[in-house]
Amino acid sequence: MNAAEMGTNLELASKIATAVNLFKFQFPDARSDLKPWTNDPETRELIDPDSIDIGFHFPGVSRSWRSRSILIQIRFYQDPVSNLRRAIGVEVAGFSHLGEQWRLSTIENWNFVGATQPSEDISEKLKQFCRQILELFNKPSDV
Repeated sequence: MNAAEMGTNLELASKIATAVNLFKFQFPDARSDLKPWTNDPETRELIDPDSIDIGFHFPGVSRSWRSRSILIQIRFYQDPVSNLRRAIGVEVAGFSHLGEQWRLSTIENWNFVGATQPSEDISEKLKQFCRQILELFNKPSDV
């Protein structure tokens, strides 16, 4: 679900802003997009209400990234017994004008798959960003 729609309280809005800043700290050329999904009926059917989705766009296609746009999906799970909601993983996908070029999921083995892959340096920075995101969203509330 678009990050702009998920920032329904101060704590969550603050964590979303922190996530954007963590990404921009690693990749200062990125421009954030808190509404990566269009608001049409077909897209609405595909949106996962248990995720926070943030897009990032770069000026041109980078040889290091092998893409121009990045979609970050922070996946959540609501435990029915404890009623705790926690981040269970991060999925990152890189897109060019040809469509999806690569994907990284922290839910399985943290490996990149796809037609191309980002450079080793970018890959390590992305994995570090994913670790920071999981830590951020699973940190107990200060309230």
